[in-house]
Amino acid sequence: MSHFTKGDRVRVDIPDTTDPDHDRHHGLHGRVVGVLEDGVSEITGGDRDTVIYRIELENVETADFRWHDLRPPIDE
Repeated sequence: MSHFTKGDRVRVDIPDTTDPDHDRHHGLHGRVVGVLEDGVSEITGGDRDTVIYRIELENVETADFRWHDLRPPIDE
């Protein structure tokens, strides 16, 4: 159950300022370069939690995010 697909442009949205990734990634844009899966949905009970999106960020860093940390991009 993938919301974004490879090639989609996305924005990282981590509103929780106590999240360790907030300062580093919040508000950055990037492109989905991979869609991975793991078994965490067996723990959380949410089917969408299984999907991990690998994002190449605008600062050329690559990072992995779950669906709840990604939004459509803001057009500038």
